[in-house]
Order: sequence, then structure tokens, then C-alpha cells
Amino acid sequence: MTKQSISILEQRRIEAGVIKPLMEAFEAELGREKSRAILSRVIKEQAREKGRQMAAEAPDTTLAGFASLKEPWYRDGALEMDILEESADRYDFNVTRCRYAEMYREMGLGDLGFILSCDRDATRIEGFNPELRLKRTQTIMQGSDCCDFRYSRKDQD
Repeated sequence: MTKQSISILEQRRIEAGVIKPLMEAFEAELGREKSRAILSRVIKEQAREKGRQMAAEAPDTTLAGFASLKEPWYRDGALEMDILEESADRYDFNVTRCRYAEMYREMGLGDLGFILSCDRDATRIEGFNPELRLKRTQTIMQGSDCCDFRYSRKDQD
């Protein structure tokens, strides 16, 4: 498996620095709604492909295999979290501090942070294994106190 050389947090900071002026120009030309819809679609396509790449690197495509690849996302204290369950059928945790949200706000991109980061999560797990899913009802990025990540197999309810 190839080790990610920089943290995902730093990667997102670099991407955001490029995306910010592009989005300002696209929104001026195409309008806010259309520009953000395009951005969201592209980000989700990238996330799905990243999930496929992760599956190729994972020991297996179970939830445990997915969880084993989490280090680049959490590196440098990017996320503080409480793991609630980590089993063959579930991977549940709450993020109680999100430096991604803090970074986007500092960069003046707080309103795009969900699209740039959070929107990737559900499509990344679909790319990793279409039999897995993420249910999340709240995020720090959107003003909640925590993010509630609930990964499971689609046949588990």
C-alpha cells in the first residue's frame, strides 16, 4: 500500500486555495447555484474514484478494511473523534472537532466546506464498496456540535 505523503487536511488546503478564485469567477459567470452544483458533481466523482483506489489498497473491502485506511484523514490532529462501534457490521463515530471546518472558515470558504470535504464521504464509501453506506445527519461544517458518522452494510439496519 502506498502511504499518503501529506495529510488530507493539507491536501484540502492546497485544493481550496486553487478552488476559491475559480469559484468566484464561475459564480460571477454562471451564478452561485449552477457553479456549486457543478463543483459538487465533480467532487463526488473524485470521491467515488478515491474510494475505488482505496479498495485496491485495502486488505479487504469490509468496514474493517475501510477503517484501516483512515490515518491520512486524521493525521496532524485533523479530526478529534469518539469511536462508538467498530465491528464487522458497523463503524460508528462522532467527530467532536473538525480542523477541516476551521480551515475552510479561516480561508473564507466556510460556505463551501461541506461541498469540498463532507460531500465526499458517502460517495467515497460507495466507490470503496457499493454494499456499504454512510448515514450522517449532522456536521460541524454546517453548524452542529459534532458530525455523526454511521457506516454500515446496506443489508444492516
